Amino acid sequence: MALSISHLLGLEGVSKSDIQTILDTAESFKEILSRPIPKVPTLRGKTIVNLFFEPSTRTRISFELAQKRLSADTVNFSTSTSSVKKGETLKDTVRNIEAMKIDMVVVRHAVSGVPFFLTQCMDAAVINAGDGIHEHPTQALLDMMSMKEKFGTLEGLKVAIIGDISHSRVAGSNIRGLKTMGAQVMLCGPKTLIPRNVEELGVNVNYNLDEVIEWADVLNVLRIQLERQESGLFPSIREYHAEFGVTLKRLERANKEITIMHPGPINRGIELDSDIADADFSIILNQVTNGVAVRMAVLYLLSGLEGSVD
Repeated sequence: MALSISHLLGLEGVSKSDIQTILDTAESFKEILSRPIPKVPTLRGKTIVNLFFEPSTRTRISFELAQKRLSADTVNFSTSTSSVKKGETLKDTVRNIEAMKIDMVVVRHAVSGVPFFLTQCMDAAVINAGDGIHEHPTQALLDMMSMKEKFGTLEGLKVAIIGDISHSRVAGSNIRGLKTMGAQVMLCGPKTLIPRNVEELGVNVNYNLDEVIEWADVLNVLRIQLERQESGLFPSIREYHAEFGVTLKRLERANKEITIMHPGPINRGIELDSDIADADFSIILNQVTNGVAVRMAVLYLLSGLEGSVD
């Protein structure tokens, strides 16, 4: 049970075998999370640094919990209390951190490509927790784990990704991972929020949400990332909701079973109505639970250790 990669920078180019290994390992770790004492000594003696240059709730807590469940030593880096505030470069920051003898780095940064840059500066294994609008691989992996749990397979599954595709690193990783695993992917959103030539990734695009709902088995709904985009990409939040908001009325009109997903945070009443987010056919909280198991799996598999997970 080993990966052919030394870092997890994204899912572009990651093999089906590696993705399957991560998902299988995550299933083993999820069983551990259900125990009365959900902790194993697997990464005892390993030191992991969490470098979060952007705000995060779910991803950061999920990684920290995964590290603690594996008994790793964890160090959390905050830009607000670091030498970055004094003008220290990213390269100097990470080289000084590595000089303290660490084993792995989990990094989130507003600039695409930073995780790859870190691999050029240090020998520690690097895990991308989201870089700019590029990729967010562990989110896509936990999404795939959640779908596989629900449907038994990803092969042939019809997954619609709805919303702000252009600014979403979650969409980038999901598209690559799902296509590798044999799923069918369709994108839906305002034309101004769909990347040009995205069909080259092997996906379809449809701007009619009702038609997309009729086609899909799963709706993975993304939030509008106002902080990453220029103004004027769509007329108003109200109009966006009217055209692309997933509502109970829309789903009832389709008259079919469908599974709802969302990477969070949810803008309730904009991309997704509350009664949909909280419905029985929503697996949003399953995604959160699976996030810890997937991140445990990634940390374990990139640690260089071999043997039983517990």
